[in-house]
Amino acid sequence: MDTILYVKALLLGLVEGLTEFLPISSTGHLIIAADLMSFTGEKAKTFEIVIQLGAILAVCWHYRAKISSVAVGLARNDGAARRFIGNLLVAFLPAVFLGVAFHKIIKEHLFNPFNVALALIIGGGIILLIESRRAAPRIHSVDDMRWGDALKIGLCQSFALIPGTSRSGATIMGGILFGLSRQAATEFSFFLAVPTMFAATFYDLYKNWHLLHGDDVMMFTAGFIAAFASAFAAVKFLLHFIAHHTFKPFAYYRIVFGLIVLMYFW
Repeated sequence: MDTILYVKALLLGLVEGLTEFLPISSTGHLIIAADLMSFTGEKAKTFEIVIQLGAILAVCWHYRAKISSVAVGLARNDGAARRFIGNLLVAFLPAVFLGVAFHKIIKEHLFNPFNVALALIIGGGIILLIESRRAAPRIHSVDDMRWGDALKIGLCQSFALIPGTSRSGATIMGGILFGLSRQAATEFSFFLAVPTMFAATFYDLYKNWHLLHGDDVMMFTAGFIAAFASAFAAVKFLLHFIAHHTFKPFAYYRIVFGLIVLMYFW
C-alpha cells in the first residue's frame, strides 16, 4: 500500500471537486497541484478525468428531486420534461463533436501550464466584461429556456475544450450573456455538466484503458470519494453565493491565479 500515493489522490480529488463547478478552471488547478506533488504522466491525466465522475455524481445527488421529476415526466410524455431534456441534448452536442475531433490534439498540445494560465487570465477578463455590461435577464428558470438558448450555451461550452477556460465558467457566463439570470445560468450549467462529464469520463477511459491496472482501483476510489464530497459542498456554496453577489470575485481570482501559474512555471 502506497500511502503517499493515496494522499495525493485524496488531495487531487478535493481540488477537483472544489473547482469543477466554480468558474475558475478545475484543469488549471489540477495541473499546478499535480506538478507540485509530482503526479504527472498519461495515467495522471486519465486519473484527473475519471475523478470528475465523483464531482458530477454530487450534482446528481443535489438535484435528485429535479432529476426524478424529469424522469417521471418523460414516462408520462410531459412536454416540459421533454423540452428540458431536448435543451440539454442541443447544448451537449457541440462539445461532443469538437471534443471527439480534437481530443488527441488538445491532450498533446494544450494541456500545459502556459496555455492554462493564459486561458485563466483571458477568461477572467471576459467575466468582468460580461458582468459590467449585463442587461436585465429575460429567463429566470431553466424550464423557460428554448432550444436556441440551449444551443448558444452549448457553443460557449465548446470553448471549455481549451484547458484553463473552465466549463462551468463558459456555460454560466454564456448563459448570462444570452439573457439567463445568474441562478438559471448556474443551474443549467450544472445540469449540462451531467451528460458532458459522463461522456468525457467514459470516452477517456475507453481511449486509455491500457494505462489502467488493478492496483489503480484504490487510488481512483480515493480521488472519487474526495471529489464527490468537495463538489457537493462547492455546489451548495455557489448557489448561495450568487444569490447575493456577482461573479466578479471569481474573475479577479482567475487573473491572480493565472499570473501565479505563469510565474511558478517560468
